[in-house]
Amino acid sequence: MEEVREATEVDLEAITHLAERATAELSTARGGTLYLLRESRRGSASQTVPEVLADRDQHMVVGCVDGAVVGYGIVRLDHLADGEVLGVVDDIFVEPGTRGGGFGRAIMADLMQWSTNRGATGIDSVVLPGMRISKSFFEACGMVARAIIVHRPLGTPVGSPAQPDDDEQGCG
Repeated sequence: MEEVREATEVDLEAITHLAERATAELSTARGGTLYLLRESRRGSASQTVPEVLADRDQHMVVGCVDGAVVGYGIVRLDHLADGEVLGVVDDIFVEPGTRGGGFGRAIMADLMQWSTNRGATGIDSVVLPGMRISKSFFEACGMVARAIIVHRPLGTPVGSPAQPDDDEQGCG
C-alpha cells in the first residue's frame, strides 16, 4: 500500500538515511557544494531531522510503500517583512527506484496544503542548474522561476576553465 503521511519519530532513521542520499546527490550537481554550505540547514541530517520534527513552523512528511519510507519532504514557514508568510520547501527527495510513481507530487501536495492552512500566500523551493528533471517536477506542480542566483568564484581570471568567458561588459 502506498501512502503519504506526516513523519513521526519512528521515521527519523529512514529520513536521516534519505537526507544523506539527497545531500550526496546535490553535492555532485553544478552549484551543489556552495548551496549545501550556504542555503541548506546547518549540521548533519542526524542532528537536523529531529529538530525539524519538533519545530511547529516546519512540516515533514514521508512517502511509504508497504510501510517502508521511500521519500520525504520538509517545508518551513518564512515570515516576510510585510507580514506575509511564505512556505519554503527545504527538502524533497524520493528514492531513485520509486521516482515517477507519484510520490513526489503527493509529498508536494501535502507540503502546499500544510503551508496554505498556516496562511502562506506562496511557496518556494530551489532547483540547481542542470537539474532539469527537478525543474520540470516543480513546474508540473505549478511553480515558476522567480529569481536566478549568479555566482563567480573570485581569484579566477575571466575565460579560465572555472569561469567561462561570457563577460562582454569587461567586468574584469
